[in-house]
Amino acid sequence: MNHEHEMKSDAAAPAEMYVCPMHSQIRQAQPGKCPLCGMTLVLAGATPAAGHDAHEHRQGHHHEHKQPEAATKPAPASSGSAEPAAPSSPGQTIYTCPMHPEIRQDHPGNCPKCGMTLEPLLPELEEEENPELLDFQRRFWWTLPFTVVVTLLAMVGHRLQLFEMATQSWVEMILTLPVALWAGWPFFDRGLQSVVNRSPNMWTLIGLGTGAAFVYSVVATVAPQVFPASFQAMGRVAVYFEAAAVIISLTLLGQILELKARSQTSAAIKSLLGLAPKTARRIDEHGAESDVPLTHVHVGDLLRVRPGEKVPVDGVVIEGRSAVDEAMLTGEPVPVVKGPGDKVIGATLNTNGALVMRSERVGSATMLAQIVQMVAQAQRSRAPMQRMADQVAGYFVVAVVGIALLTLVVWGLFGPEPSWVYGLVNAVAVLIIACPCALGLATPMSIMVATGRGATSGVLFRDAAAIENLRKIDALIIDKTGTLTEGRPAFDRLIAAPGVQETELLRLAASLDQGSEHPLAEAIVKEARTRGLVLSKPESFESGTGIGVRGVVEGRQLALGNTALMAQCGVDVKVLLPAAEALRAEGASVMHLAADGKLMGLLAVSDPIKSSTPEALTALREAGILIVMATGDGLTTAKAVGARLGIDVVHGEVKPADKLALVQSLQDQGRVVAMAGDGINDAPALAKADVGVAMGTGTDVAMNSAQVTLVKGDLRGISTARALSEATVGNMKQNLMFAFVYNALGIPIASGLLYPFTGWLLSPMIAALAMSLSSASVITNALRLRRG
Repeated sequence: MNHEHEMKSDAAAPAEMYVCPMHSQIRQAQPGKCPLCGMTLVLAGATPAAGHDAHEHRQGHHHEHKQPEAATKPAPASSGSAEPAAPSSPGQTIYTCPMHPEIRQDHPGNCPKCGMTLEPLLPELEEEENPELLDFQRRFWWTLPFTVVVTLLAMVGHRLQLFEMATQSWVEMILTLPVALWAGWPFFDRGLQSVVNRSPNMWTLIGLGTGAAFVYSVVATVAPQVFPASFQAMGRVAVYFEAAAVIISLTLLGQILELKARSQTSAAIKSLLGLAPKTARRIDEHGAESDVPLTHVHVGDLLRVRPGEKVPVDGVVIEGRSAVDEAMLTGEPVPVVKGPGDKVIGATLNTNGALVMRSERVGSATMLAQIVQMVAQAQRSRAPMQRMADQVAGYFVVAVVGIALLTLVVWGLFGPEPSWVYGLVNAVAVLIIACPCALGLATPMSIMVATGRGATSGVLFRDAAAIENLRKIDALIIDKTGTLTEGRPAFDRLIAAPGVQETELLRLAASLDQGSEHPLAEAIVKEARTRGLVLSKPESFESGTGIGVRGVVEGRQLALGNTALMAQCGVDVKVLLPAAEALRAEGASVMHLAADGKLMGLLAVSDPIKSSTPEALTALREAGILIVMATGDGLTTAKAVGARLGIDVVHGEVKPADKLALVQSLQDQGRVVAMAGDGINDAPALAKADVGVAMGTGTDVAMNSAQVTLVKGDLRGISTARALSEATVGNMKQNLMFAFVYNALGIPIASGLLYPFTGWLLSPMIAALAMSLSSASVITNALRLRRG
C-alpha cells in the first residue's frame, strides 16, 4: 500500500471530510460509523501517519506518560505488526483480538473471525475487572442449579417416579429454558455471528449442537405426536435437555477460566506503568519547592530528588551526588554514582544523596515510556499460534452442517414414512454426535495437566502457545546478570603488593568502605567480617564520582578505587597491572587500595556464575540450540563470561531496544527464538521472542512479559520445559485423534448411511452417549501427562 499517496490524499481532503482509520476508501462529509468495520469515522487530518499499515489505528490515553510516541525510536517489528500510535480523539480506546491483531475497533465486542472477546490495545494502570468475566460468572452460578437438577432428573427421574414421564419432559424443559435462553445466549450469538461473517469456528458447532439438542427436545415435549411410535420410550419421546444444559454450563466455566488467564496478559504493561512516580518535586524560579503531578512536568523544569525517591523523568544532574539504582531499567545490580552533568533515567531509584536535576524528556519521550511502547508492540506483533483444533474447525463445521442437511433431505425424499420426521431426527443425531465437547477439550485438557506438572517442576507456563512453541526453538538469547550469574556482587579475591599482608589489605579496605552504601563496598565489608577481622572506624570519608572512595583510617590516608583515582593520588599501579587486567578478563570488577600514596594491593568483586549454568548450557547445546548472550555489561566482561561458558555469540553494552532488535534479527533469519532474562530491560525482548523465559528470581515485569517463568531461576528448567512441550503436543495430537475418530465412526451411523444394509439407526440418546465417551477418553488420555 502506498502510504505516501494516502497521506497526500488526506491532506487534500476538505476540512469536514470524515474517513475510516481502517478503510481509507470510506469517506463522507458527516460523522458516523464505518459500514465495513464499525469504527467511528475521524477527520481526515487525524488518520494514521505514513509508516503504519491499513489496520493500524490511533489510541488515546488519559495520561500523557502512558502513551509512547511512535515516532521516537521505533522498535523493530515484524511485517504487518501493529503498534500503539497517537490518539484519534481524546480518551478513545482501541480494542483488538489477541488471536487476530489485525482486528481493531473503538468499542468492546467479539472477534468476527474467532469469537474471542476483544481487549484494549494498551491497558490503563487502573482498570476495572473485565465486565464480560463478571457477566459470565453471573450466568454460570445463577443457572448451575438448573443444570444439576435437569441432569439428575434425566439420569434417575424414571426410577424415582416423581412425575409421569410426559410431565417430566415439561419439567426438564422449564428448568432448561433459563440455561439455554439466558446463560447460553452469548454462545448462540457468537455462533450466529460466525455464520454472518462467514467464519465458521468452534462457536458455530457449540451453537448448532446445543441448539439442535434443545430445539429437538422442545418439539418432542410440545408436539410428541409428530414422532413415530418407534421413538416412544417409557411413555414419552426421548428428550436431551440435560445435554444442552450441561454443554452450556461447561462452556461457561471454560470461558470464565480463559478470561481470568487472559487478564494477566496486560500485567507486564501495568507493571511498567506502575514504576513511574505519581508526583515530582519542582523548584520554581524563586527557589520555592512544591510537589506537582508528573503530567505537569515540562522540559527544562528543575526537580529535586531526595534520598529514597524515584527519579521522575529523564534528565541531567545539576547539583549533588548520589548512587542511583538503575537495575529496574538496565538490569545491572550495581548502582551508578551520579554527579553534575550526568544523565539520569526516569523511574530509577535515588539511594543515598539529594540531587537537583533538569528535565529533558517527559511523558511519552522518556525511556520508561519507550519500553512500554516496545512491550506493547512486541506483544501485539507476535503471531499467536493457532491451536490444531482451530486449524480444521472451519472445514469440520462446514462438513458437519453439510452432512446434517444432506441427511435431512435424503431421508425426507427417499426414507420410509414419516420420512421427514426420520430425516429431522437423524439430522439432529448428526449434530449431537458432532458436538465439539471432545474437540474443545482435546487441547485445553492437555494444557491444564501439563501446566500443573510443570509447576511441580518449577516451570510456569503462561499460555498454551508457550507449550506448543517451546519444542520448536533453535536459538536462545540469554541475559547475563541474574540469568547466567547470581545477580549479586560477591567478593572474589585479593592480591597484595610485595611486602603487604593480605589480611591487612582486606582489613583497611573494609574499614574505609564501612562509610559506603555501594554494593561493591558491601561485598568487601561482608568478606572482612566473615573472616573475623576487626574493623576501624574511618576518621573521614569522601566518595568520588564513579572512581572510588577516600578517607583516613588509623591516621593513614587511604584511597580505594579504579586506576583513575590512583592517578589522581599519584599512585604507581604498574607492578600489579598484569594481575588487574587478568581479573578484568575474567569478568571481575577490580579496585586498587593505596595507603599514604603507596599501592597496597588489588581487591576483586565479581558476579558469580550460577552453579547450574554450565550444566544447563551443555544440555541446550546438545539439543542443537544456538546460544547468544546479550548483556548491558562492558564487552570485555561479557566476552570473558562467554568464553568461560562456551557461549556461541556474545553481545555487550546492549540496550533494551538492541535486545529487541537482536530477537527480530534472528527471527528474520528463520529461527524460532527464545529469550531468557530477569530484568525490566529484558521485557521488550521477552515479549517479542517466540518464547520468553523469565527468571523467577527477577523482576515482576520480566515475568509478566514472558510466556515461561523458571521459579528457581535455574536455566536447567528450559530443558525440562522443552521435554514437557514435546510430550504435551504429542498428547494433544492423540486427543484430537480420539475426538475425530468418534465423529468419523458416529456421523455415518447417525446419518443412516448403514440403514439400507443393517437397519441400524443412531438415536440422539446413543449419540449423546458416544459424545460423552469421546470426552471421557480425551480427559483420561490427558491425565497420563501427570505420570511423565
